[in-house]
Amino acid sequence: MTNLEGKMKKILLIGKLNHVVKETNTYLSQFFHVQLCSENAGVLEGMLKIVNPDLVVISLIGAYDIDTSIFFLLSSQYSQIPVLTVGTKEESNAFFKYYENGQFENLIRPVEHTMIMEAVCRRLGIDQNEAENEAAEAKIQEKQENTGKKLILVVDDNGTALRTMKAMLQDRYEVALAVSGAQAMTSIGKKRPDLILLDYEMPVCDGRMTLEMIRADEDMKDIPVIFLTAVNDRENIEAVLKLKPAGYFLKPAEKNRLLSEIDKILSDTGKF
Repeated sequence: MTNLEGKMKKILLIGKLNHVVKETNTYLSQFFHVQLCSENAGVLEGMLKIVNPDLVVISLIGAYDIDTSIFFLLSSQYSQIPVLTVGTKEESNAFFKYYENGQFENLIRPVEHTMIMEAVCRRLGIDQNEAENEAAEAKIQEKQENTGKKLILVVDDNGTALRTMKAMLQDRYEVALAVSGAQAMTSIGKKRPDLILLDYEMPVCDGRMTLEMIRADEDMKDIPVIFLTAVNDRENIEAVLKLKPAGYFLKPAEKNRLLSEIDKILSDTGKF
């Protein structure tokens, strides 16, 4: 575990990937380890288990479209985790019963970033200076650890595929593995990879959703992503290309071609 993971407080930020959520993520990421999460209850449950956040922040924009089961999940199974919602009074009224026991608190928007920071620190039980110092120390440690082989993160829900890819890559690169989009986001937060090999077809949080979360994160958005897909039809390929990945390969990927493409991408981005 790096200091980035161990010292900085962990926040799970839930909401639609609109400009408000993106700006909030960019701001809070200066001081905390922030993981974006969709409003899907299944994805949230997986992220809660993997990330073990110190705080959950929920954007209530479009409150009437939010899956109410995420509130039930947090209150019934994760009552020890404080929750800060950000929304208008009308938006928070849709979930009024959850604010009664103190686990949930709503910050009325529109709100300045500094007010969000004050509320986050209050809910975490720390002061802002402490958060700033932990973030500065963690980033120094992260820079010191980013040496040696380039790191490739392979994301696939198929264990056999993961083992195959690791065997293919490990002589040349450091290889990290993730079995889901949620686990991939956590892995990236712990140690930023130089490139991601991402399976397009995964349950719950598929490759498209995972890439959207990566692109919405200020610290992750420039990581090159190569899609791996087993479906060889025009419609599927067009859907993959619309996301503008750094590349894509049909499974099973041929070793020499894949290594050559990875080398080219890392060279073009100045990371090789």
